[in-house]
Amino acid sequence: MSTQDSMISNLTWDELPVGSSATMVRTITQADIQAFAIVSGDVNPAHVDIEYANASRFHGTIAHGMWAGALISSLLGTRFPGPGTIYEGQVLHFHLPVRAGDTLTVKVRVSDRNETRHQLTLDCEVHNQTGALVVSGEALVRAPREKIVRPRTTMPELHLFDPAARLAAWIDQWGGEMRTLLAGAPPVICGVVHPCDATSLAGALAAGRLGLITPWLIGPQARIRSLADSLGLDLAGVHIESVEHSHAAAQRAVELAAAGQVEVLMKGSLHTDELMHAVIATPALRTKQRMSHVFRFDIPAYPKPVLITDAAINITPSLADKADIVRNAVALAHTLGIAAPKVALLAAVETVTPTMNSTLDAAALCKMADRGQIAGAVLDGPLAFDNAISAEAARIKGIQSPVAGDVDILVVPDLEAGNMLAKQLEYLAGAAGCGIVLGARVPIALTSRADSEASRLASAALAARLALAWRTERP
Repeated sequence: MSTQDSMISNLTWDELPVGSSATMVRTITQADIQAFAIVSGDVNPAHVDIEYANASRFHGTIAHGMWAGALISSLLGTRFPGPGTIYEGQVLHFHLPVRAGDTLTVKVRVSDRNETRHQLTLDCEVHNQTGALVVSGEALVRAPREKIVRPRTTMPELHLFDPAARLAAWIDQWGGEMRTLLAGAPPVICGVVHPCDATSLAGALAAGRLGLITPWLIGPQARIRSLADSLGLDLAGVHIESVEHSHAAAQRAVELAAAGQVEVLMKGSLHTDELMHAVIATPALRTKQRMSHVFRFDIPAYPKPVLITDAAINITPSLADKADIVRNAVALAHTLGIAAPKVALLAAVETVTPTMNSTLDAAALCKMADRGQIAGAVLDGPLAFDNAISAEAARIKGIQSPVAGDVDILVVPDLEAGNMLAKQLEYLAGAAGCGIVLGARVPIALTSRADSEASRLASAALAARLALAWRTERP
């Protein structure tokens, strides 16, 4: 922060002749709209209910009108005139809606001066990025007579913990990308293995309705239909492979995948071991890579999505296993558009310590990357979690790292560490996540029985996105 930015100062009455003006530019985000609704209590569905807003005359959510008014207030209170200003009146006229993504330019201009009361009348205008006038009005303020210069108060950061909204945004984004990639081709066929509880069945059918997948339900047909009836779900046109129980469902699913009849597998209400044992026992589904699991998390306190691996499959991976775990995650990152992902190899400490195998493995993996044995990524480790996530933490500890503070992939030392990290992020940090198993001939959406329908949708979308890439080049 510069010295100028770290201080806040005003313009006095004597420095504000008629015609003087100031401007401020701000781009509004959906998070801004949500935060304004939370603080003000104005949860008008035009602002926060996407389904309602899409059906309205605005064809999408819009910002509160007073959000633009708040920008005018910000300009008056912090810069023009600034500290010491007394706000006495405001008239606003709203001309056009403001949406997330709009860049607004706020301008205030002194149009009149009341010498007796030291009052200023200011014309106020707000234009969007096209130059169109969205808000106009007039403000009445009493200008300060003394110069004020103060340190700018450091405000707490605001993070919106809304995993469902972030999952919905991912699904919408991936759905659009997949429709473009499909270019008229059918969606990937997803074998949904034993969808015999509400969330697994509803999630699979919802993914089908959104065009993310074509679900094939594999399980006891009578039980699935009874469940669908009780939930009011329509199974018309949905393919069902009827088998007696969960073990048979897992076996039938891998047979269909091995035969190329389904392009993705998605776990339903059976145990992970049941499905993965069937996959591992089927040579036609194996590749030269070791199978591993990758979570994709959107964390409120971190500026971009993070992949975490392996928190679900490999209990105590060897160095060779970890090399494959890294390669799998890097390949997924490439598919998601990250050309050179930054990979942090986590340990409890950031120094190579002979008595801690995780630090030795991390150092060896970095050397493997240097020698081209692991390609397409930037690796660093061992790194403790704090200096992997925070460039400032790394700086304080004297760590020079191209990864610290800008990590794309976190590689944990073992399953216990990964599982605890993933669940802490989800349940304590408000992270929104989905997961996938890599290293097999088909992507496997390995959802948890505790996952919500939205999380299952996101996992289906992630697996389908990968399967589309594999239509042109299979592992």
